[in-house]
Amino acid sequence: MTGSQEPAPAILDIPIGIAATGTRKETDSLGEVDVPADRYWGAQTQRSLIHFSIGDDRMPKAVYHAYGHVKKAAATVNGAAGRLPEWKANLIKRVADEVIAGSLDDHFPLYVWQTGSGTQSNMNVNEVISNRAIQLVGGELGSKTPIHPNDHVNMGQSSNDTFPTAMHIATVTEIRQRLIPSVQALQRTIADKAHEWRDVVKIGRTHLEDAVPLTVGQEWSGYARQLAQAIERVTASTEGLFELAAGGTAVGTGLNAPDKFDEQIAAEIAAQTGYHFVNARTKFAALGGLDAMVGASAGLRALAVPLMKIANDIRWLGSGPRCGLSELILPANEPGSSIMPGKVNPTQCEAMVMVCIQVLSEDSANAFAGTQGNFELNAMRPIIINNVLHSARILGDGCAKLREYCIEGVRLHREQIDMYLNESLMLVTALSPVIGYDKSSAIAHKANDEGTTLREAAVASGYISDADFDRIVKPAAMVGAVSA
Repeated sequence: MTGSQEPAPAILDIPIGIAATGTRKETDSLGEVDVPADRYWGAQTQRSLIHFSIGDDRMPKAVYHAYGHVKKAAATVNGAAGRLPEWKANLIKRVADEVIAGSLDDHFPLYVWQTGSGTQSNMNVNEVISNRAIQLVGGELGSKTPIHPNDHVNMGQSSNDTFPTAMHIATVTEIRQRLIPSVQALQRTIADKAHEWRDVVKIGRTHLEDAVPLTVGQEWSGYARQLAQAIERVTASTEGLFELAAGGTAVGTGLNAPDKFDEQIAAEIAAQTGYHFVNARTKFAALGGLDAMVGASAGLRALAVPLMKIANDIRWLGSGPRCGLSELILPANEPGSSIMPGKVNPTQCEAMVMVCIQVLSEDSANAFAGTQGNFELNAMRPIIINNVLHSARILGDGCAKLREYCIEGVRLHREQIDMYLNESLMLVTALSPVIGYDKSSAIAHKANDEGTTLREAAVASGYISDADFDRIVKPAAMVGAVSA
C-alpha cells in the first residue's frame, strides 16, 4: 500500500489552480460522482455538498488550516518510520503547508451541517491534498495515484480522532493569537483612562439610583480589572485543549494506528505550532466527549459577561446629549438617524452588546451539544467548533472596534459630572456618623420633597450648622484612597 518500490517522480512547478471546465469523474466506495473540473476535491466532498446544502453556514476555514497541521504531522511521522516513502511524505507535507497558509481555501466548501464526526471535512482535506499532490507530479486528477486520500494522506488516522484534534488546534490558535491580544489592548486602554481620570470625583450609582461619590478613575479601574480577570479565565479555559485525540482512531483503541503514533503526532503538532500539545491521556474521553471545547466556550462566556456590563455602562453614561446622563462624550462615528438630523448613537457599544448576546447564546448551544455524546463518540462536533470559533472571532473583532472607535476617543463632560455631584442627596451619608442615620435620612427626604439643596435642608433641620456641614460634607474626602 505504501508503494515503497515506486520511483520518486519529479515535482513540477505548477501554481495552485486547475485550468479546466466542465466536470470530471471521481469515485468513492459508493461509485462515481461528477465533480467540477476546476476543483481539487473528490467524490465524498461532492456528495456532502449535495446532501448537506443547509443554509449558508460553511465550515470555518480555520478548521482546515488546523487540519493542514494534522496531515503534515501524520506524514512526517509516517515518513520517518518508513511507512510512507520519503518522497510521498514530503509531497503530502508540501501540500499541507499550502493548506495551512490558506492558499487552498477555495477548495474547502463544505457546510457546517454535515455528519457529526466531521468525516466529510476530513475527507475534503484528504481529497484536496491528494489531487493537488497528483497535479504536482503531473498525474491524472481523480486517479488517487500516486497519492491516495485514504491510504496515504489519512494513514494511521480516523475522522473520529483527527477532527477533534483539528478543533483543538484551531481554537487554541484563534483564542491565543487573535482574541487575547485584542482584549489585552482594550484592557490597557481602559486602564490608561482610569489613570487619566483618577482624580475626577463623580457621583456613584447603585440600583440605578444615586449613591455616594467615587472617582471616574475608580469606576474605570473596575472595568480594567474585570477584563484582566476575564483574560485569565479565557487563558485557563484553553488548557484542556492541549490534549489531542490523534492516534485514538475510530473508538479510542488506536486500531490501525502504529505503536507510539499518538505520542509522535502530538509532539510533531506541538513543534509545528509552538503550543504545548500533548497526547490525550485517555482517548476514550477525547472521542466520547467534547468537554474541553465546552470549557473553552465557557471561557468565552466569562469574557462576554463583563464586556456587556462595560459596554452598557458606557452607553448609558454617554446618553444624551441634553436629556440623558451625559457624563461621557462618545466619539461621533456616523449619523445616527435617517430622520433626526444631528443624532449620534452609541453604536460601538450597541454592537458589543449584540456580540455578547450572540456569544452567550452560542455557549448555551455548545453546552447542550456537549451533553450529546453517545457511547464512544460525541457526534455534535461541527456545531461546537463553528460556534466557538465564531464567538472567539466576533469577541476579538468587537474588542478591537470598541477600543479604536469608542474608548480611545471618549471624553468626560466635566460640567455634567460636577452638577450631578453637587446636587446629589446621597452626600448626606457623610453626616450619618455625626448626627445619626435617622436624622440624616430626614434631611435627605426634606431636601427631596421641598426641592432644596442638601445643605439648605440640613441647616434648616437644626441638626447641624452650616459651618459643620461644609466641614463634613466634602465629596473628594468620601472616595477613599485614590490610586489608578
